Amino acid sequence: MIKVGIIGATGYAGAEIVRLIMGHPDAEVVWYGSRSYIDEKYSSIYGNFFKMVDAKCLDDNMDALAKEVDVIFTATPQGLCASLVNEEILSKVKIIDLSADFRLKDVSIYEKWYKIEHKAPEYIDEAVYGLCEINRDKIKNARLVANPGCYTTCSILTAYPLVKEELIDTTTLIVDALSGVSGAGRGAKVNNLYCEVNESCKPYGVTNHRHTPEIEEQLGYAAGKEILINFTPHLVPMNRGILATEYATLLPKKDGSLPTSEDIKAAYEKYYGNEEFIRILGDGVYPETRWVEGSNYVDIGFKIDERTGRIIMMGAIDNLVKGAAGQAVQNMNILFGLKEDTGLKIVPLFP
Repeated sequence: MIKVGIIGATGYAGAEIVRLIMGHPDAEVVWYGSRSYIDEKYSSIYGNFFKMVDAKCLDDNMDALAKEVDVIFTATPQGLCASLVNEEILSKVKIIDLSADFRLKDVSIYEKWYKIEHKAPEYIDEAVYGLCEINRDKIKNARLVANPGCYTTCSILTAYPLVKEELIDTTTLIVDALSGVSGAGRGAKVNNLYCEVNESCKPYGVTNHRHTPEIEEQLGYAAGKEILINFTPHLVPMNRGILATEYATLLPKKDGSLPTSEDIKAAYEKYYGNEEFIRILGDGVYPETRWVEGSNYVDIGFKIDERTGRIIMMGAIDNLVKGAAGQAVQNMNILFGLKEDTGLKIVPLFP
C-alpha cells in the first residue's frame, strides 16, 4: 500500500483527496495534516467521514511526515510548500504540491503575480508540471510534481490540440471561465458568504488573475512561442464546477481554406482519443458542469462560427477533482506505476 500524507487535509481539496484515497485499492491516508484542527478527530470536521475515518488531525511537520509516508500531498496556500521542502525530504518521499509554488518556471513571474517571495527557487526547474495528459512521461520519474490549477487545467486542455496543430491564431485567444464557490477555498471570506454570492454572478480578477501566466506558459510550450491571452474568471452560485468558454480566430490551411469541424475533431482525437478522462463531445455538443460533478472527467465541445471565422471551444471539469484532488491522485498513480484511473473511475454525480 502507498502510504499517503496530506498537509492541508481539512481544506476542500485536502478533503477531496481523502475521499478519493478512501476508494483507492493501493493507497491509504496515514497522516491528516492541519494547522487549524490539530488533535481534533477528522470526522468531527467533515461529518461525511463519520465511522469511516477515526484518525485525529496532526500538524504540518513535513520532516516528520517524510519518514512516515511514500507521498505527500500539500493542499495548502501558496508559499507553504516552498518554505518546507528541502533536499533531505525529497530524498525520502515524493511531493505533489497543489499550490502554485512550483508551477511557473520563472520565479520573477511567480513573485509578481503572487506577491510573495519564493522560498525554494532551486527546485523550480526540477518540478514537473503535473498536467497528466500532456506531461505523463516527465511525471513518471519526478520527485516534485506541481499539480495544475483548476482554471488552468480546464483552459489548457480545452485549447491545447488546436494550439499544437496551429489551427488557431493564439494572438486572438480569449478565455472566459465560470467557477463554483468552492474554488475559493474553505477559509471564511465576506465575498464568499451565502448572501454575497447567491442569485448573482460576477467577474473577478479581471486582467490580473493568478492563473493567467500559468495558462500562457503551458500553451506557449505547445505553440513553441510566447502567448498572451485575455483571461476573465467569473464566480457563480454553485458548489463545484468550472466551465471555460474560449474564443480564437481560425488559421487558414495550406490551401487557403479555413479548418472544418472535421479538422477540429481530428485534432482533438489525435491528442485525446485514447485518454481515459477526456471526453470529446464534438461539434455543437456543449459541456455542462453537472455531467462532470464529483468526477475526474474533462468534457470538451466546440462550434465553428463560419460568419466570423472564429471557433468557440468549451470545457467543463469539477474544480475539486480534475481541477485539484483527482488530478493529484492521477499524478500519484503515474509516479507509482499504477494505472492512471486507479481509484478514479467514478461516475459523475447527478442530480
